[in-house]
Amino acid sequence: MRRASLFSLSVGIVLVILKAAAWSFTDSLSMLSSLADSMLDVIASTINFVAIRYALQPPDHEHRFGHGKAEDLATLAQSTFICGSGVFLIIEGIKRLFAPAPVYNSPIGIGVMIISIVLSLALVAYQRHVVRKTSSGAIAADALHYFIDFLTNVGVIVALILAAELGWKTADPAIGIVIALYIIYGAFTIGSRAFQNLMDREFSDEEREAIYRVVCADPEVVGLHDLRTRKSGVSGFIQLHLELDDTISLRRAHEISDRVEDALAAAFPNTEILIHQDPLHGDRKKAI
Repeated sequence: MRRASLFSLSVGIVLVILKAAAWSFTDSLSMLSSLADSMLDVIASTINFVAIRYALQPPDHEHRFGHGKAEDLATLAQSTFICGSGVFLIIEGIKRLFAPAPVYNSPIGIGVMIISIVLSLALVAYQRHVVRKTSSGAIAADALHYFIDFLTNVGVIVALILAAELGWKTADPAIGIVIALYIIYGAFTIGSRAFQNLMDREFSDEEREAIYRVVCADPEVVGLHDLRTRKSGVSGFIQLHLELDDTISLRRAHEISDRVEDALAAAFPNTEILIHQDPLHGDRKKAI
C-alpha cells in the first residue's frame, strides 16, 4: 500500500508537468480539464500517502481498534477535491460554449495525452493488484480517479482532433463538460463508500450471509445471533453470539469458538473477530 501510494504521487507529479506544458501550447479547455484533474490527483495522492502511513500503524493505548479510519477520511477528502474540480470545469465549459476559442498545436497535446494514457494505465493496473491483495479503500479510490484520468485523456485526444483538425470549436468545451460530469459521478461514488465506512455501516447482505454459512458449517454449532459487522480502512470487525449445546463444558465451547474464529479469519482476511458463546436455550434476542 505504501509503495502504491508513492507510485501514484510520482505519476501524478509527472502528469501535471506534462499537461501544464501541453495546455500552454494548445489553450484547450479539455486539456485544462485534464490538467485540473491531475493537479487534484496529486493533492489526493499526497493525502493518501500520509493517511496510509498513519492507517497502517498498529493499535496503541489511545486507538485500540487501530487507525484504519484515517484511510476513509483520506478517501472522503479525495472525493471532495475531485468534485470541486468538476464543478469548476463545468462553469468554464459553459462559458466557452458561448464563446468558443481556437485550439493550437494539437499534435503536441495529442502526444502528451498518449504518454499520460500509458502512465495512467500502468498505475491503475498496479493499484488494482494492490487492492486485490489488501482491499484498501484509499488505494481503490486512487485507482478510480486515475482510471477517470485515463478516460479524460482519451476525451482530450478526441476534442483536439475535432477542434483543431475539423474546426469544430464547440467540441472542446462540450467534451470538457462531459468529462467534468463523469469526474463528479466518480467523486460521489468513492465519497459515499468512505462515508458509509466512517458511519460503521454493516457488511453487505452477501457478506453477512457468507458469515452465517461459515459459522453454521461447523457440525457442533447450533446457530448464531446478534451478528454485528463494520469496516475501518482495510480492517473489518465481526462480532456474534454463538449458539451451542447446553450440556458441553466451558473448555469444549471455547474449542468450538476457536475453530469457528479460524474459519472466519480464513474467509475474511484482515478482520478482527469477537465471539460470545451462548447456551442454546439461554435468553437472547435474535438479530441476524
